[in-house]
Amino acid sequence: MASVEYRLAPEHPFPAPLEDCYAGLRWLAEDPGVDRTRIAIGGASAGGGLAAALALLVRERGEVTPVFQLLIYPMLDDRTADRTDVDPRTLRLWSQHSNRFGWRSYLGAAVKDVRYLAAAGRCEDLAGLPPAWIGVGTRDLFLDEDVAYAARLTDAGVPCTLEVVPGAYHGFDATERSAAVSRDFRRAQLSALDTALNGAA
Repeated sequence: MASVEYRLAPEHPFPAPLEDCYAGLRWLAEDPGVDRTRIAIGGASAGGGLAAALALLVRERGEVTPVFQLLIYPMLDDRTADRTDVDPRTLRLWSQHSNRFGWRSYLGAAVKDVRYLAAAGRCEDLAGLPPAWIGVGTRDLFLDEDVAYAARLTDAGVPCTLEVVPGAYHGFDATERSAAVSRDFRRAQLSALDTALNGAA
C-alpha cells in the first residue's frame, strides 16, 4: 500500500493535491515490483473525493488503469455547501460551516468555475470508471451526494456497492474504532478490496 503525501489546501489548492495523487499513482504503477493490473485507489472524506477525481483523471489521460475505487464517506460535491435544508443537529464532526471552509480552501480561484476534476460529483459522464465501493452513514453531511454518486455510477454501467450505515456520522469509524459498527464497516471495505484484487472466493 502506498499513501500519497499530497500538498494541502489552502496553501496548495486544486489542482495541486490531485496532481500529486496522480504522480503517486504513476510512481506506484511504474515500480517493477508492482502488478499494475491490480492497483486500487481509495481514500476517506476529502481523500475519498480526491480518489474519485483521480479515477476521472486517469480515465482522461489513459496511462494507468486502476481496477477499483474505495470511497469512504467521500467529499464529492461542492454544491452541498450551498444547501439550506440541512439540520445541523443531525451532524457530528463535519458541519456545513466546515464544508464551506473546506471547499473554499481546496478550490481557491477555481471556486468561480468548478470543474468536475475538482468536484467529482459534478461530472456528467461516469462511464468507463473502475468499479467502486462507497460507504457513508445516515448522519453524515455527505450522505445525499454519496448516494447520488453511487446511483449515477450504476446508471453509467459501473459496478458500485453502496454501504449506508444507519445512525453513523462522519468519521465514526475513526473516533469509535472498537465499536461493532466500525469493525463491520472496515470489514466490508476489506472484503470489497479483496474481491477486486484477488477475485471472488
